[in-house]
Order: sequence, then structure tokens, then C-alpha cells
Amino acid sequence: MSRKKGESISGYLTVGEAAQLLGVSGTTLRNWDRKGKLRPRRNPMNKYRLYEKAQVLSILEKIRRSDR
Repeated sequence: MSRKKGESISGYLTVGEAAQLLGVSGTTLRNWDRKGKLRPRRNPMNKYRLYEKAQVLSILEKIRRSDR
């Protein structure tokens, strides 16, 4: 089964998908990676960053709580 462009691997989000969900840019995500705020996995085929959905949703919840 082939994946369509932009379609995430089950349980993971691409940089673009995670950035859109969090309301930040891809550059911000990459900066958070360098600072250790996120721990992306690497796609074994192309080495692109992949973010665990659970980790992204946890960060989103923290952002929402801090906005209250």
C-alpha cells in the first residue's frame, strides 16, 4: 500500500502536520527539537522528522492550559 503525499504514518505526524496542529511553524518545531522540547523519530526511508501524535497532543494541551 502506498502513502499519499502529506499522509502520516499511523501514530506519527510530519513536521507540517504537527506544526499546523500546534499553530507554529516548522522552523519553530525544529528549534524545539534542538532545545530538547520534542524528540522526533526519523523515517527510516528518507530520514524526515516524525512526531508521535501523543507527544504533540500533550504539548497542545499544555499550550491550551497556559492560554487560559
